[in-house]
Amino acid sequence: MLEKLFKLKENHTTVRTEVIAGITTFMTMAYILAVNPTMLAAAGMDPTAVLIATCLASFVGTLAMALLANYPFALAPGMGLNAYFAYTVCGNMGYSWQVALMAVLIEGIIFIILSLTNVREAIFNAIPTTLKKGVSAGIGLFIAFIGLQGAHIVVNNDSTLLSYVRFTENWHTEGICALLALLGLMLTIILYIKNVKGSILIGILATWVMGMICQAAGWYVVDVENGFYSLYPTLQMTDFSAIGKTFGQCFTADFHGVGVFNFIVVLLSFLFVDMFDTIGTLIGVSDKAGMLDENGRLPRVKQALLADSIATTAGAVFGTSTTTTFVESSAGVGAGAKTGLASVVTGFLFLLAILFAPIFTAIPGFATAPALIFVGFLMVSAIVKIDFNNLTEAVPAYLCLIAMPLMYSIAEGIAIGVISYVVINLICGKRKKITPLMYVLAVLFVCKYIFL
Repeated sequence: MLEKLFKLKENHTTVRTEVIAGITTFMTMAYILAVNPTMLAAAGMDPTAVLIATCLASFVGTLAMALLANYPFALAPGMGLNAYFAYTVCGNMGYSWQVALMAVLIEGIIFIILSLTNVREAIFNAIPTTLKKGVSAGIGLFIAFIGLQGAHIVVNNDSTLLSYVRFTENWHTEGICALLALLGLMLTIILYIKNVKGSILIGILATWVMGMICQAAGWYVVDVENGFYSLYPTLQMTDFSAIGKTFGQCFTADFHGVGVFNFIVVLLSFLFVDMFDTIGTLIGVSDKAGMLDENGRLPRVKQALLADSIATTAGAVFGTSTTTTFVESSAGVGAGAKTGLASVVTGFLFLLAILFAPIFTAIPGFATAPALIFVGFLMVSAIVKIDFNNLTEAVPAYLCLIAMPLMYSIAEGIAIGVISYVVINLICGKRKKITPLMYVLAVLFVCKYIFL
């Protein structure tokens, strides 16, 4: 049955290879189970509910990828997109997480429609490649910045707005957390360089264990009033009823005070970022796996995009931010994965992880910070593909990537990148490079600044 379903012989692979590769992919992605609940909790969502929703959305999306496209790509709530959800839509804009989930749901439905046609590929091709790299790098900086703050390495400062933590002040809370995060970051980097499977997850768990040791030794002191909780997990069963706190809550969104135009801006931002993240990841991982044809195109790309769209829609109903194809799938590909069987293994491991929800939700922010900072580095690496000798291409990408962390908003970075690209190329006599869609996006973003 497996042979008929996944064409193992045709793809020159075996069940054993696919199973091992599927486990490898899960190990490299499992950090999202610790990071996503922490991120979305900042939006007011219940961490346990978010973790269960994360597992369910990952299971549905990864299984859909396996059965529809027969590719070894795994899906989970995307980094960057969850930051936009929590810190921009629910943070800076002040909208409820139910409204944000509704935006994700509608985005998913739109992508299902677009994925059934050739529209999604056409939209992707209309956006300048350089700007895509700027978006990716900008999200990387933004995620790293969030990690530095979560680790208490970067703190508020009245004179310079931001500064590094004074380790000797508040040593038993902020100071020790910052030191542990730095040690965890160094460990994660070293393990990753040495090609240790699951290096990011190992870094999270090792940092957490060091924190528990410090608490036992009296170096870390619990201070609940200031947000420093006990680092020891509670040994209890997963509260499966917690999913009711997020399941279907997108349909209860109260749009009072939101406004149609404001909601459209949020929706377009989710669409824009998710589009780049998904298709860029598919192309990157497929290229590494040698799956692209002689024209550089991915066979069955429509089915792969459809699986991604289904995952996003299902994830919004379960109660999590946009679910997308993970670049960490490349770890499984590197371990020999060539078919959807590896994805099936990864998907069921995500489902099994629900049983360990109390452990994942107890992981402190300073332990997940190394993952955020290092994943930020992996995303920033896209900047090397920008041609800085072509200023009409490079400057908009630069403005896009620098605006995201400094303005604490992915949406603002995208808006500034699109507007500057159109204006600079139009005035410099390179209007032929500008697609009609870019004009439309630029006008929409300009209207946002005028009327909001």
